[in-house]
Amino acid sequence: MESLEKVVLPPEKRTHFGFQEVASANKASMVRDVFDSVAGRYDLMNDLMSGGVHRLWKASLIDQLRPRPGLHLLDVAGGTGDISARFVSAGGDRATVCDINAKMVRVGRDRAIDTNQVVGIDWLVGDAEALPMPDRSVDAYTIAFGLRNVTDIDAALREARRVLRPGGVFLCLEFSHVTDPVLSELYDRFSFGILPLLGRFVARDPDAYQYLAESIRRFPPQEELVARMAEAGFEQTGYRNLSCGIVAIHQGWRI
Repeated sequence: MESLEKVVLPPEKRTHFGFQEVASANKASMVRDVFDSVAGRYDLMNDLMSGGVHRLWKASLIDQLRPRPGLHLLDVAGGTGDISARFVSAGGDRATVCDINAKMVRVGRDRAIDTNQVVGIDWLVGDAEALPMPDRSVDAYTIAFGLRNVTDIDAALREARRVLRPGGVFLCLEFSHVTDPVLSELYDRFSFGILPLLGRFVARDPDAYQYLAESIRRFPPQEELVARMAEAGFEQTGYRNLSCGIVAIHQGWRI
């Protein structure tokens, strides 16, 4: 019997899915499966796992964005549309929710219809690395808790710049690296002990929230993401930590 050799993919064809190493071509479908599983309980889980603080983080994002009439926002990985709804309610003109996961988009669109939040919001299924939007077509781009899930962060950053008009702003709200050592230890215990239990009993998928904890740890530190934004062509880049770096808001401009 001939021996079977393990196939080793070259580095450019490999990526991470949490702590696993996977083929780059497979990651998008694996992430899609995660969010298919939790779509119906996604917002409830956000409230439970953050104690509702995610609402304050998102409010800070909207404050930094400064919505006003005439602005068109593209909210990538927009999921159930809560960022877009906040943007329009705060005075923004139009928001487009774009998410790779059709089930999340359906949940968000149906919820918007149920709560009469349909004016000024439209919905797209699309990939952050190949956005179904023309060049220089939007005034602002947000991605909240989604950049760590893309296969190629640098490609997503380049796409963000491509679709922004000159003078447009990029804002990323994402779990980041905790700056306080004591809080960091407590956060690790919560992430790897409590989160999967919440996932098991509420979302009925502990693996999805194990992936969440792992994907946060694999996400670039604050300064590294700033550097990668600059490499993608953004200018006046920077970040602001919230909750001691549990999350950070990164900002850059297309000049």
